[in-house]
Amino acid sequence: MDPYPTSPGSGRGDRTQPVAGVRPEILASWQRSQSLGIDREGAALPVERDLDPDSRLIRAAAPVLDRLCERFSGVPVTVALVDSRANIVDRRGDPAGLELMDAASLVPGANVDERFMGTSSVSMVLSTRAPFMVVGHEHFLHRLKELTCVAAPVRDPVGGAVRGAVNLSVPRALADPGMALVLQDATDRIGERLLELSTSRELELMHSFHRARERGGRAELDLGSGELSRGGGPPPRLASQERLILLERAVELISSDGEAFAEVPLAGSRVAVLRRRELHHGDAEGAAVEVSFEDARGAGTPGPATAAAPDGRHVPLLDRPPVTAGADAPGAAAEPQAAAPADAWLLLVGEPGVGRLAAEARGRLSLLNEAGVRLGTTLDMWRTAEELAEIAVPRFADLVVVDLLECVLAGEEPPPGRPRPDAALRRVAVWAGEGSRDTPAGGMGQSTGYPAGTPQARCLETGQPVTDSVLTAALSGSPAGRAHPVDLLGGGVHSYLGAPLSARGSVLGLASFYRRGRAKPYEQDDLTLAGELAARAAISVDNARRYRQEHHASLTLQRSLLPHALPRLSAAELASRYLPADTRAGVGGDWFDAIPLSGMRVALVVGDVPGNGLQAAATMGRLRTAVRTLAGLDLLPEEVLAHLDDLVSRTPDESADEQDPATGATCLYAVYDPVSCRCTAARAGHPPPAVLTPGGRARLVDLPSGPPLGLGGIQPYESATVDLPAGSLLAMYTDGLLKEDRGYGDTDARTGQLLASLGRGGPALEDVCDRIADALRPGSPHDDVALLLARVHALPDDRVATWEFPSDPSVVARARAVTRDQLAAWGLSELDFNTGLVVSELVTNAVRYGGRGPVGLRLLRDDSLICEVSDRSNTSPRIRRAAMTEEGGRGLFLVAQFTNSWGARYMPQGKTVWAEQMPQPEHPAPETDEQALLAMFDDLG
Repeated sequence: MDPYPTSPGSGRGDRTQPVAGVRPEILASWQRSQSLGIDREGAALPVERDLDPDSRLIRAAAPVLDRLCERFSGVPVTVALVDSRANIVDRRGDPAGLELMDAASLVPGANVDERFMGTSSVSMVLSTRAPFMVVGHEHFLHRLKELTCVAAPVRDPVGGAVRGAVNLSVPRALADPGMALVLQDATDRIGERLLELSTSRELELMHSFHRARERGGRAELDLGSGELSRGGGPPPRLASQERLILLERAVELISSDGEAFAEVPLAGSRVAVLRRRELHHGDAEGAAVEVSFEDARGAGTPGPATAAAPDGRHVPLLDRPPVTAGADAPGAAAEPQAAAPADAWLLLVGEPGVGRLAAEARGRLSLLNEAGVRLGTTLDMWRTAEELAEIAVPRFADLVVVDLLECVLAGEEPPPGRPRPDAALRRVAVWAGEGSRDTPAGGMGQSTGYPAGTPQARCLETGQPVTDSVLTAALSGSPAGRAHPVDLLGGGVHSYLGAPLSARGSVLGLASFYRRGRAKPYEQDDLTLAGELAARAAISVDNARRYRQEHHASLTLQRSLLPHALPRLSAAELASRYLPADTRAGVGGDWFDAIPLSGMRVALVVGDVPGNGLQAAATMGRLRTAVRTLAGLDLLPEEVLAHLDDLVSRTPDESADEQDPATGATCLYAVYDPVSCRCTAARAGHPPPAVLTPGGRARLVDLPSGPPLGLGGIQPYESATVDLPAGSLLAMYTDGLLKEDRGYGDTDARTGQLLASLGRGGPALEDVCDRIADALRPGSPHDDVALLLARVHALPDDRVATWEFPSDPSVVARARAVTRDQLAAWGLSELDFNTGLVVSELVTNAVRYGGRGPVGLRLLRDDSLICEVSDRSNTSPRIRRAAMTEEGGRGLFLVAQFTNSWGARYMPQGKTVWAEQMPQPEHPAPETDEQALLAMFDDLG
């Protein structure tokens, strides 16, 4: 124990309350003392006049205190012994020090609790249950500021209960840290002597018990002498398990405060009736438990007589009741005779304290066992904190408050070790029993904090369980101005125990246990139990935090893999739903996508990966990326599926005997062209889409069925083309929408429900999605559901211009002329130069390299201007660097420079090269540097 420096300027006569050099826990005690209205000049201490001068604590401590005073002979030291209620029961030492104690009213019998005396070493010891030193200026009373006091608790070695404390006072100039070590040795020796005295009395009772067992038969108890005498016949024979049960119940009766009777069912319809009797044998005070037996069926050995208890129960009596005139009156209770009990045998003799320790030990084991079953039943941090509170009340505490770090509640990784003093906490549980269920608890769900010096702050700082006492008024008068849950216990001082919620090297929060009043303070065994409860709760909280962290990561992955928002397209109006089977994880393998293509077309995709969870989500992301890549190449639907099947069929390691996680995945790929109002689709093991045409009925589209991905082999995928008039509604979905609760059912009936829901569709696609999901989604789905709706539109005829030219170089000028006229008709003359250049280059390339077939030219006008040139060749156009001496090779380069985008797509016969321009770009393109443009044509050789 380190000494603490005195405050500068706190000399004799100084009446100010210093702050510098004072520990936070002392400041917190001062705050409590001030709130109690204690007079610092002279506190009025209550004095207990009826003290037992020959108590066990005094007899155990007397020789130890004598040796302690001899140890400090020649030094003005005073030693005081206080009991567990803070009453001074003995004092000795320097006469001048004793006179100072008399002046401060510290006389035998005076109560030096913090409630009456304010901050002192004894009050801090009885509050914190640990050794404590108070340096001069830290005392609350002014007349004690010249002293340094160190106190240590006297613990009962059996159970660790604090039986009292020893205080050593010395002038502060003579204080030595070594005094604390000497005092600790003295209190340990007093505890050993308490055990010796207790053992001797227990031995007296147990010797009587063993003598009765050796004699066998019934033993009668002489209440006057406490001696046992033999009488009657031998007791009934009991099985070993029955004897253990009876002994355990007898221990509970001995340790009970008010319980006097118990019934224990036995084999063979027998019932053992136990009765507790108070026992005094010399200095020993204990209890004896007698047992008698009766037949539950009313036969056999006659059972003991009974009496009506005040609550209406029939209580068995081991003594026969007297027969009086009024015995048969309603509600009359028979008084037992003083005669010896009939057919009753002594079962156990012992001291209540020892029996209490055994019962409490079993109670702690039972509480820990219940905590192992009830804690962490859900992966929810709030519920786990509530479970901890509900387990502890009322068997361990009258009130439980649980606070967690804000970062832990957010699912973040807590800082290693102990939290910072300014770490933000949030109150997540407050429980004081069923009576507090509807009572608004102060600060529930709000951020909170504890000032330095409070036991809560010490618990977080040390990372160890802490016991102390708290004052309702001090907690309720917090700077935040909010009520504290301790108000549920009423006013006054209450026992407190704080345990940190520590898991995997980090403190996650704080569990606070409160007991009403100070009649039953928390002891050393309670610290161990609270630490174990908090540790188990912390593991469950950390598991819930990790689950939340992984859940957040899973959702982030899922959201990053699925479309953030469907694109706004001229070709179709879109709406979607994603319904995961695992609603808690929210992650699955179904996906949908809408990909804009050249020529104002759109690709609509729906896929289904087997299973759910992170593996399915990652596989889905891989397939979706592959589909978008293949769609960007403007491949036909059957070619897209063929490439996907080839991708899934190839495992990363061909020597490994395992399949790709995507094996068995299904996919539906459709391309809609708003110019021709046609939809071309192909499927790989996927349900066909449904379509609702204007004025028609909903139906399934007849598509050739291909095998799932990874199982195609040499079987080719085939596509089909259907006409979709403007306003048609196309529905694409995964098979989870057609499954019943258990994952199977009448698919045809579910398909009929889908078509019926689609047929009742209104103008708003979001409403249609909700109607389909409500009608078809299973109550407890076993598969993910993805739904994509598209109401298709047609490009008006006045926005499409088409020409066809022979494959001859002379048609380039004509193509440029008709393009100029069409742009003028559309009011896009500002694009005349760029579009003329693009048309010239693309038509020229088609004439030169496109074969002998005709050359097609098409202009599409929407938000952008699209120029398309088609020929019968399948050669792929590409940009290349032309040397300074070459006359050609610059056409596609110029096209790329004067358009926003360009590309090529392939048809069953031939290809189409397209280029897109924006009529009114948001930001005008910067003027091209001529020198930089020419430099790109330099010959690198």
